[in-house]
Amino acid sequence: MSPPENKISPLKNPACRDEATPELRKPVTSLWGVGAERAAQLARLEIFTIEDLLLHRPKRYEDRRHFRKISELTKDEPFTARGKIVVLGLKRFRGGGKSVFEIILDDGTARLHCRWWNLPFMEKYFAMGDEVFVFGKLSETKPRVMTHPETEVIEGGEESFIHINRIAPIYPLTEGLPQRWLRGLIWRTLEKFETEISEPKPAPDLKFFPTRANAVRMIHFPEELTDVEIARQRLALDEFIVLQLQIQSRRKNFEARTKGLPCGGDNRLMKPFLSRLGFKLTESQTKVLREIRADMSGAHPMRRLLQGDVGSGKTAVAACATLMAIESGFNVALMAPTEILAEQNFRNFQKWFEPLGIKVELQTGSRKSGADGRWQMADGKRRPTSNFQLPSAIFIGTHALLTADFDLPKLGLVIIDEQHKFGVAQREQLVRKGSYPHLLVMTATPIPRTLGLTLYGDLDVSVIDEMPGGRGKIKTFVRAADKLPKVWEFIREEISGGRQAYVVYPRAEEQDTANDIKAVTKEFDNVQRALAPFKVGLLHGRVKSADKENTMSAFRAKQIQALVATSLIEVGVDVPNATVMLIENAERFGLAQLHQLRGRIGRGAHESFCILISDAKNVEARARLKILEETNDGFKIAEADLKLRGPGELLGREQSGVPKFRFGNLAEDLDLIRQARESVRLSVVEKS
Repeated sequence: MSPPENKISPLKNPACRDEATPELRKPVTSLWGVGAERAAQLARLEIFTIEDLLLHRPKRYEDRRHFRKISELTKDEPFTARGKIVVLGLKRFRGGGKSVFEIILDDGTARLHCRWWNLPFMEKYFAMGDEVFVFGKLSETKPRVMTHPETEVIEGGEESFIHINRIAPIYPLTEGLPQRWLRGLIWRTLEKFETEISEPKPAPDLKFFPTRANAVRMIHFPEELTDVEIARQRLALDEFIVLQLQIQSRRKNFEARTKGLPCGGDNRLMKPFLSRLGFKLTESQTKVLREIRADMSGAHPMRRLLQGDVGSGKTAVAACATLMAIESGFNVALMAPTEILAEQNFRNFQKWFEPLGIKVELQTGSRKSGADGRWQMADGKRRPTSNFQLPSAIFIGTHALLTADFDLPKLGLVIIDEQHKFGVAQREQLVRKGSYPHLLVMTATPIPRTLGLTLYGDLDVSVIDEMPGGRGKIKTFVRAADKLPKVWEFIREEISGGRQAYVVYPRAEEQDTANDIKAVTKEFDNVQRALAPFKVGLLHGRVKSADKENTMSAFRAKQIQALVATSLIEVGVDVPNATVMLIENAERFGLAQLHQLRGRIGRGAHESFCILISDAKNVEARARLKILEETNDGFKIAEADLKLRGPGELLGREQSGVPKFRFGNLAEDLDLIRQARESVRLSVVEKS
């Protein structure tokens, strides 16, 4: 088994290798007492080298200077206790398939029963008379019982000071690896190799932090519990410095080898476009456009991330950026994650650009606007036939733009819509169809500042923080399922007043494993009955592309009053007349996803209503829904989502490149990330 490539290690900083670091890179098998079996166990914990071992972070700590008496244990919270085994035994039930192993501890104040169900091998680890540490919460009080607690046998010997009468680290383990053995190994290794741990370059300000070597010792064997957070922050800062070195070096190298295409434009198309737009750009949109124009006129290719809450007007900004490139003699590619969003962008750009004489082409898996004869096959690649040499085309599509046989000469600007739905590799694949074109990636899922400085640290960031005027207010309500009859009555009233509604379910089809989760295919008939005689449409991922487009066209034309759908509609669907968003099993969606779905309403002048139906008993799930009820601010929601679910869930399965930190916390460490970014920036400036 080889070590993973993407874990950030503060001891692996290529900028700070010296004569000492080869010692830390030796395999754990070079340590006394680590044979093939132990090495295999450590490998399951992603520990391959001495530095991996020294950075194996404890999951918690036990203050073994103080214990709770067994007689004082309660069911309220977990505690550490110690006692002597006075009874132990394994009981197998009839048939031999089930068993329970039990030890009874006595500390002189009371007895504690510790039970392990269907783990008969546990009897190998204990003997009568052993003194045992135990950590857990009571599952019963009469008698006092802990089920599957963490335990450690107290042994004497010269290393006993590592394990008792101190704050002891408790490590993540794997089957067959004893806690006591691993703690002893880390102690001995730290004693031998602590002097090999050197400072990174650039080094953090040691007025505020311990040395890195001291931090590694403190994280394993703190003198006080307050030492742990100090050490974690220091080691997290080292991780962020390594990452910022990678990000800023990559950006510097990119700028050194590339030259920006002259795409600043001359306003000959921009002025008539803005005059026909029908509304005035907000000050925030205008500010962002100035930043984009400066980039597209600059010495290096633009690499910019545009953030804007749902409905803030990112598409209009993208249209203006497109015009700059076209005015300058270049073509543009715009990639969207779904056919629905690609086709909506296609319609918007057609409406805006065709009066200006600009061709707008569509390229998706099921539709190509060139099917009417405007495409020809040349050298096995598809190209439009009509005046392609003229700089007057924008190509809008899905992943179909990435296919090898789709050729796009004179590519000046690439726009990625809803970029969090794409992987980094897909983004780069489209950019490589040109010769270092400008890149604008857009998202309506606000990115927490910590992620913006890490995952997107090599991009410049623009934010549209002002909503267009004339929009109706959105009110959000969380309701239990027993309130659905009143909700349907309310939706009928809205539809009777000429408005439209979305009804969203978490799944396309019912699954036997989760009968409590509703699916659109099963609920469609129920919704039709609840809203009769109004017409209801159905939309989910398994509907044929042509049928999807027909359904959406009918909904936009108000021929369908309610649309029953999955989260497929979360991005890009723009129907100003829709004023109600009903989401059932709302606890099954992430906060950012719910906010995106809510953004499908409130796009017209009418007051809108988002109703979240949930019977969730889970405290965390109810807290998440409460956040949506209290705020429409996408950035506050994104920060809360990051804290609740972590970066991987927040960004979605398609997104790659999320760093795996041992000590860094992307939900909490904004100040540390900023400090690392500034330290590295100053270092890069000094070197240049």
